[in-house]
Amino acid sequence: MRTMKLLLISMLLVGVLAGCGTVNGAGHDISSAGHVISNSAQEASR
Repeated sequence: MRTMKLLLISMLLVGVLAGCGTVNGAGHDISSAGHVISNSAQEASR
């Protein structure tokens, strides 16, 4: 059971890292998501 959990977590991490390409890419992805949330909140408050 523990081995299965570690395998699934490892596969998830590989997928995330492959999707971003680099740590810098991950930072840009997170920043973009933050901007979208911020803009949505501002529009909702108007």
